[in-house]
Amino acid sequence: LSGLRSSLTSAEAAKQLAEAEKDCAQLDSRLATIKSGKDHTTPEEMEKIYSNNKEAVRQWRKRKRMAMEVVDAILEGYPKSKKELYEEVGIETDEDYNVKIPQS
Repeated sequence: LSGLRSSLTSAEAAKQLAEAEKDCAQLDSRLATIKSGKDHTTPEEMEKIYSNNKEAVRQWRKRKRMAMEVVDAILEGYPKSKKELYEEVGIETDEDYNVKIPQS
């Protein structure tokens, strides 16, 4: 008896089925668009992506330059080599991982 009370009525089941079919149709149309290979981003979105990337690269260069200035200032009075300072302090550079900053 409790199982019957907790189950869906025919009207509720029909409503859920209609919603599921609607969602399925939307996803099918989205999949068809993706499979067709059309451009999925608008020119405005692409411009925003490129400007965000350009700003991130600019900030990367700025931070790297500032970090190298600090390291160079420390090295002026440091008795050991640059490599030994990096080892002692635990500095990992882009060059250690063969990472190159993209060109602007």
